[in-house]
Amino acid sequence: MSKPVVAIVGRPNVGKSTLFNVLAGDTISIVKDTPGVTRDRIYADCTWLDMNFTLIDTGGIEPDSSDIILSQMREQAEIAIATADVIIFIVDVRQGLVDADSKVADMLRKSKKPIVLAVNKVDSFQKFGNDVYEFYNLGIGDPIPVSAASRLGLGDLLDEVAKHFDLSETEEEEDDRPRIAIVGKPNVGKSSIINQLLGENRVIVSNIAGTTRDAVDTEIVHEGTEYVFIDTAGLRRKSKIKEELERYSIIRTVTAVERADVVVVVIDAEEGVTEQDAKIAGIAHERGKGIVVAVNKWDAIEKNDKTIYEYTNKIKNTLSFMPYAEFVFISAKTGLRMNKLFEVIDMVRENQTLRIATGILNEIMTEAVALQQPPSDKGKRLRLYYITQVAVKPPTFVIFVNDKELTHFSYTRYLENKIREAFGFRGTSLKFIYRERSGKEQ
Repeated sequence: MSKPVVAIVGRPNVGKSTLFNVLAGDTISIVKDTPGVTRDRIYADCTWLDMNFTLIDTGGIEPDSSDIILSQMREQAEIAIATADVIIFIVDVRQGLVDADSKVADMLRKSKKPIVLAVNKVDSFQKFGNDVYEFYNLGIGDPIPVSAASRLGLGDLLDEVAKHFDLSETEEEEDDRPRIAIVGKPNVGKSSIINQLLGENRVIVSNIAGTTRDAVDTEIVHEGTEYVFIDTAGLRRKSKIKEELERYSIIRTVTAVERADVVVVVIDAEEGVTEQDAKIAGIAHERGKGIVVAVNKWDAIEKNDKTIYEYTNKIKNTLSFMPYAEFVFISAKTGLRMNKLFEVIDMVRENQTLRIATGILNEIMTEAVALQQPPSDKGKRLRLYYITQVAVKPPTFVIFVNDKELTHFSYTRYLENKIREAFGFRGTSLKFIYRERSGKEQ
């Protein structure tokens, strides 16, 4: 089930980033070795009352003249309308209702997407209570007074946002066809790959109607299995500003990855692997998706018998945070190894949904502990009592221990490697959760 996407839109200095940071708060789990995650955080996974959603800050460059501000806001609104399930439109009670707010509200209203209007900087209801009513004039529903800086009214805001969630969840529920997102920097050949796959499989393409977001979904039948390919190449941005283009492509990637089972990260063989590639792969890794790295334009590379190994090692160094990723060297232009792509996708899908019997897992854990003692701290040693698999996509394991504080990521990695030695799990990340075993939790 894909998580709903919530986007924040608003003029400069109304508090978009403050709101984003407060809502994302402690839920931003920064994975230390995922590139591009700590800086310029554009999206975050949030939870409200057991509901998970992805929050996106459409912000970006803060221009200084009012006509640029309006065109920037239009652009943000377009991004939000194209990618989000719910839009938080944020205005400033102290500046009052300004012309740009009304113009953007018109755009948002026409989109028919659910909009929640947040009136920010209301840190005293007595003082600003009446000024909030002015925003009814926007005609997009009840204004919700909040103060992001003082953390007031956020519960009411999230309650309102969450009311719009469940409606968008049902569409993809019954659809159990594998969903494959093709992601990568602009111009690495994402659309050509889909066209080549279509050409080989001679299927009448129907862009599936009613997909919630604006990524173009393509159905492809290969050897009797129907696949849905989610292409992020769709919307072309005419932006001249590199950071903005990058921000835009990352937002598109997040929403496509969110809906996919397996993510194909396309890299341009001639250009080699770049920091932007690592950022995009990092999004799929963080979300626990199956990952295939497709090196496109392989036909253009001069090769000897070692080229593939050298190239693979180079990519693995840059993408060292996901050593489990599968590689395939293809050419969308010549059709080289395009059939292999389906084989690898199928294998990764199987690994994503692989379930291991508890008995076998505990045997592996016992053996691992015997070979390498768990870490200790101040004379107290970590004890591992029991392991069991609790979920798939990605395969998720709970380990019961005596003290969570003693767990260390290097030991987790050691256990992960032991499980991978036994079962492969190629192409998918694995997730480990530690629980302390008390009298209650056996």
